[in-house]
Amino acid sequence: MKVSVLITTYNQEDFIAQAINSVLSQEVNFAYEIVIGEDASTDRTREMVLEFQAENPDKIRVLLRDPVDAERDRSAGVGGKRGFVNGLRACQGQYVALLDGDDYWTDVHKLQTQADFLEERPEYAICFHNAQVLRTNGGGPETFCPLDQKKTSSLEDLLAGNFIFSGSTMFRRGLFADLPDWFYTAPTGDWPLHILNAEHGKIGYLSSVMAVYRIHGESWWSSKPAPPQLLAQIELLDNVNAYLRFRYVRQIRDTQYRSYAELAELAYQEGDLIGSRSFLEKCLKVGLSNYRRPSARQIGRLFKLHNPAFFDLIRSLRNFVYPHRS
Repeated sequence: MKVSVLITTYNQEDFIAQAINSVLSQEVNFAYEIVIGEDASTDRTREMVLEFQAENPDKIRVLLRDPVDAERDRSAGVGGKRGFVNGLRACQGQYVALLDGDDYWTDVHKLQTQADFLEERPEYAICFHNAQVLRTNGGGPETFCPLDQKKTSSLEDLLAGNFIFSGSTMFRRGLFADLPDWFYTAPTGDWPLHILNAEHGKIGYLSSVMAVYRIHGESWWSSKPAPPQLLAQIELLDNVNAYLRFRYVRQIRDTQYRSYAELAELAYQEGDLIGSRSFLEKCLKVGLSNYRRPSARQIGRLFKLHNPAFFDLIRSLRNFVYPHRS
């Protein structure tokens, strides 16, 4: 088996048929399978994927989660993670391609192109491509990757943030022995999975747009506000740092520094001065541990947050003495 396509889905009856059909339409010169992890949906998703399996028994395998177990995971904030892991373990292909049930592929040669890429370049662990971003609430044309996306990236690049759309990913199966314990409690599965794979090879990028990334109100991760995402990423990187035996501590701390800085600014704009002060202090602490000097703006902001009344007095005096300065 050359390629396994892993589709994970939950309550996506409006989208799942398009996702599966986009895989079935692939034109390839090798054998591939479709493994569908169905996470105990409460709509017609489960019924629909079972119908696809009945129509394509030699191509599709459906893995059904127990509703009680699935609901327990969702209540714990890690919905879909166990089903994702079960799907990964069930894949038999030399390469694995990922697709969420609300996204779809637009190029019938996608699998062939990526499999050929990895076949010809054994030093690469991962291959990904560009995708169109489709926002159901409107918006103009948009692509997932920037124009200056690097053709070849490394683990160090990935530790700065996830730049790989899950539905564009193909990677070599079996690069690591087993998933670490912290993977099961991580809020997302794709970024940590990419990190685990990237420890064993380069990351290749194809600029062709071969998929659609759909963002809608029910999107589990993209619909979350920024602060919970940033906090989850900081915690994830603590686990990644230990897993990588602190060999990339500088890169990881730099990413956490930027996350804390963004959290401090978001809290400040929302009027949460206590939260902003806490995040800014953590930002400066991480920065100092990484030999990064605080900026004058950061020092000024921290002084203001610790002494708001005194800061306002100084500003009033300045405006009185220099009335034409802002």
